[in-house]
Amino acid sequence: MPHLSYGDVKAAADRIAGHLRPVPVAEAGPHRWLALELLQHTGSFKARGARNFVQAQQEAGALPEAGVTIASGGNAGLACAWAARESGVRATVFLPANAPAVKVARLRGYGAEVRLTGSEYAEALAACEEFAAASGALASHAYDHPLIAAGAGTLVDEIRRQLPELDTVVVSVGGGGLFAGVATAAREHGIRTVAVEPANCRALDAALTAGEPVDVPVDSVAADSLGARRATPLALAAARQGDVRTVLVPDEAIVRARRMLWDDRRLAVEHAAATALAALTTRAYEPEPGERVCVVLCGANTDPSDLVR
Repeated sequence: MPHLSYGDVKAAADRIAGHLRPVPVAEAGPHRWLALELLQHTGSFKARGARNFVQAQQEAGALPEAGVTIASGGNAGLACAWAARESGVRATVFLPANAPAVKVARLRGYGAEVRLTGSEYAEALAACEEFAAASGALASHAYDHPLIAAGAGTLVDEIRRQLPELDTVVVSVGGGGLFAGVATAAREHGIRTVAVEPANCRALDAALTAGEPVDVPVDSVAADSLGARRATPLALAAARQGDVRTVLVPDEAIVRARRMLWDDRRLAVEHAAATALAALTTRAYEPEPGERVCVVLCGANTDPSDLVR
C-alpha cells in the first residue's frame, strides 16, 4: 500500500514556500478555532497540492513542453490552471460541454486552454486521457497523487505555528487527498485527526470497513466536492496510522453549519467546508473538556445566493 511520510509534507512546504497564502486561524469559542483555508489562492486548499505537483515535476525535468492537463471544472481544475500559470507552463483543462460559463471563464482567466467535450465528466476525462497520450502532456489528478496529498498537508504546520498546543484537527473527506496529507502531518506532532464525511458520501468509512478502497454511492449536498466514489489507498493508509477518528454527518447538518458560518461570521463556504464543522455542531465528534480543536474550512467556491435572505 502506498505511504505518505512527514518528510514528503516538509519537502512540499519547502518547495511551495512563498507561493501560497499562509492559512489564517480565527477563534470560534473556548478551545475552538477555524482554519480559513477558503482564503487560499483559487478559493480552496487544492492550490497547495497543485503547486507542489507542478513545481516538483518542473524541478525534476519531468514536465513536458505540452504542460499539464486535467479533467475538472471544480477546485482541482482551477488549482491546476493557477499552478501552471504561476510556473509558466501550459494547462489544458477538459470539461463537459454543458459546464457553467462562469467556470469556463474563470479557468480561461488563469490562462488555461479549455476544451469542452461530451455531456458528462466521464467523457471529459476520456478526452483528457486521449489528449495526454497523444500530446505527451502530464496528466494531473484532483487528489490521487502523493505530491497532491503532501501539498495539502502543509497547512498543518502553519496551524501549529499559531496554535502550538493544538490537540485535534477536523477535516472533511472526499477522495482523501486533504485528509491523507493532514493526517500524516498531524501524526508527526501527536495531533488527532477527525475525518468527516457526508452520510451518503462515505468512501473512507467504507474503505475502513472493507479493508480496501471500494466504490460507494454518492448522494449528498456536498457531492460536488466530496463525491468521490472511492477513497485513495493513501487515505486508507493514513486512516490506519496515528490517532484518527472517522465520523459521518447528515446533509441537514451540513446545510445548517454552512448557514451558521454565514449568519455568524459572514463566511460563504462550500458545503464541503461546512461538512467538517458539522462534526462538532451535531456532536458526531464530541471533544473532551479542554480539548483544543481546529476545524479546517477548506474552500469557498460556492454560489452564495442561497445564503442571502
